[in-house]
Amino acid sequence: MANSGYALGKASGHVVEKKERKSKPSNRKGNLGTRTALCRSIAREVAGLSPYERRILDMIKTGGSAADKGVYKYAKRRLGSHRRALQKREDIKEVNAQQRARAAGA
Repeated sequence: MANSGYALGKASGHVVEKKERKSKPSNRKGNLGTRTALCRSIAREVAGLSPYERRILDMIKTGGSAADKGVYKYAKRRLGSHRRALQKREDIKEVNAQQRARAAGA
């Protein structure tokens, strides 16, 4: 809310022009950098999936309608938090989709 120039009220204070501030480096905390993304993709390519990730992939492939819930519960037990479990489930689903696309293309 801009200052009104009046001494009282919600917008009290001297009328001034707002200064445009440069964004702080801390504002981009948590954003994935290009170098980190590249390193992670190379590591995934070389090392492959960990055993629990392979089990999740198997659950996705074989599971029926309740597969998502089972995968979520297993991932949550392994990773410890709701958000991480959901993210891991989506990652492994993406890996599954890539494998299916590769199989269909070959």
